Amino acid sequence: MTGWLIRGARPLGGDPADILVRDGAVAQVGPRLAASSARGTQVIDAGGLIALPGLVDLHAHLREPGREDAETVQTGTRAAALGGYTAVHAMANTDPVADTAGVVEQVWRLGRQAGHCDVQPVGAVTVGLGGTRLAELGAMADSAARVRVFSDDGSCVSDARLMRRALEYVKAFDGVIAQHAQEPRLTEGAQLNEGEVSARLGLTGWPAAAEESIIARDCLLAAHVGSSLHVCHVSTAGSVEIIGWAKSKGWQVTAEVTPHHLLLTDDLAQDYDPVYKVNPPLRTQADVTALRQGLADGTIDCVATDHAPHPLEDKETEWETAAFGMTGLETALRVVQHAMVDTGLLDWAQVADRMSLRPARIGRLAGHGNPLAPGAPANLTLYDPAPTEAVDPACHASKSRNSPFVGMVLPGRVVATFLRGVPTVLDGKLA
Repeated sequence: MTGWLIRGARPLGGDPADILVRDGAVAQVGPRLAASSARGTQVIDAGGLIALPGLVDLHAHLREPGREDAETVQTGTRAAALGGYTAVHAMANTDPVADTAGVVEQVWRLGRQAGHCDVQPVGAVTVGLGGTRLAELGAMADSAARVRVFSDDGSCVSDARLMRRALEYVKAFDGVIAQHAQEPRLTEGAQLNEGEVSARLGLTGWPAAAEESIIARDCLLAAHVGSSLHVCHVSTAGSVEIIGWAKSKGWQVTAEVTPHHLLLTDDLAQDYDPVYKVNPPLRTQADVTALRQGLADGTIDCVATDHAPHPLEDKETEWETAAFGMTGLETALRVVQHAMVDTGLLDWAQVADRMSLRPARIGRLAGHGNPLAPGAPANLTLYDPAPTEAVDPACHASKSRNSPFVGMVLPGRVVATFLRGVPTVLDGKLA
């Protein structure tokens, strides 16, 4: 492999240092490495850039197989690399559903063929996401894809007995059940956060209790079984409180928050623009504040994009018939800088923890989420926090354009992404 000498980057936002990459690994890190170190390498002037371990997304929808009109593994991983990601977990709600070893292996191989970042399939908890019968959890775990995270995301495993059985089953191979917390009986026909805005717009409200009740139940089940529960896309202040309580007990509970829930509120829906329709819904400013604080103090473990691309015809329609979901891979780090770093809630070392180290650990993902230290796989991102630019989805690599940040001026730019020492992005463009 070609070596790379990255000159003058700031690892985790600290003092400038040089990073030498050889044979897919970090070889040296230190101030002003000797010129002899650069022999046979290409040099990148990274003065002023933040060096981070490659980002890891625990929650993305790549849509393939079945909805290639919205996204493919190829286009989704290109978007991920441009966003600074070296690994993404691909959710199971494809067509066919990723509920067998054959389907998860197909997604895994598509990721390897694309080569822009590693793709780790998430297996379905139940057959066809139907919520009535466990899927082939063991077969998916033993497959070439080595699935360790299972989720019916898009649907809740609402049956408590089935959820308990799933938690018991995956415990045998250190697996994780990632729950989409949504009590279906409380959200039938729901369109927007239940509150002042939904009442004014005449849209069926989506109560916070629908999320919080499932989280509380599943925390108790995880404790009873002694297994690992991960809570997807936390959106309410009450959910943060419940997760904090579960963690105080020492239970194996982790949680994620999306960039859009860290920044946007239900007020944006006042013009019925379906780009702001998402599951779970955008909540209130009080919820946003609690989510930010929860991420800052570690109650919420990580940021996950819930990248949910949709073709134009599925979003640009009446609110009630529009699809739920937003794209997010290419803007996540910029939003986190805006909402968390520029506000003083996180420093860059903590960003690395929340967007790389912890999600890799939760996802049982070897080779990712490592410190930028000699011997570690050279999965890393170079990020410039200085520029500001309006978000333009037309310039994104994702096949879909349903970004809720369109036109919003955000800071930062991913300059380079390296996957095992090979650049997938250089100078902000796909390599």
